[in-house]
Amino acid sequence: QVQLAESGGGLVQAGDSLRLSCAASFRTFSRYAVGWFRQAPGKEREFVAAISRSGGSSDYADSLKGRFTVSRDNVKNTVYLQLNSLKPEDTAIYYCAASSGYRFTTGQRMGAREIDYWGQGTQVTVSS
Repeated sequence: QVQLAESGGGLVQAGDSLRLSCAASFRTFSRYAVGWFRQAPGKEREFVAAISRSGGSSDYADSLKGRFTVSRDNVKNTVYLQLNSLKPEDTAIYYCAASSGYRFTTGQRMGAREIDYWGQGTQVTVSS
């Protein structure tokens, strides 16, 4: 059974940092591009970041560049999202997602239509 499991969320203060992890249960994880998305209460899910199969390419939502960093360790079947200088508006459930078909070379941002698997999400709450 294919599973993605996020962890690392929590309650922090503005300005703090968190590192989210997304652990995959399947051996072919390195064949998937991985994205992070988030959904705040009352808002639509939005793209946060994505990383290529090898980890050599990445993409970020424009408003998050410089604060968030995505990385992966294919030996550990894990993708990470480092969140720095957190703000109250970063409060959301963060989801990781794996896509077998997405290609960075298209120049298109990863979207939900390209996702094969979703994790269950991890809550990040930032207090002011």
